[in-house]
Amino acid sequence: MLKEKISAFIETIRSIDGVAACALVSRDGIIAGKSFDRELNEPWFGALSATILASAESVGSIIKMKSMMSITIRAQDSSILVMGAGENFLIAAIVNEKADLGKVHSEVLQVARKIGEAM
Repeated sequence: MLKEKISAFIETIRSIDGVAACALVSRDGIIAGKSFDRELNEPWFGALSATILASAESVGSIIKMKSMMSITIRAQDSSILVMGAGENFLIAAIVNEKADLGKVHSEVLQVARKIGEAM
């Protein structure tokens, strides 16, 4: 049942216009579900995505931010969006360069909220 829920969430994220690849990652960096469009070191991707979000949350805490919603890493040809999805998970998505990053963020946030409620 959990595996089916995770697969459904991955499909929902991948269906967002502009998302090229994504993973649902535990807060400790273990990939629970994925859909990648390229070869990559999956364990490192999961671990580093969790580290990036945890580090950002720590910095936010130092400067008294309420909560860290997401981190975006922008490059010339794509972006990486890392977003908390409840207490146990995060979403890491690779976004195409031509995508409307604001719209992608908004749609991924809706999925993240659903994941947080369900898991």
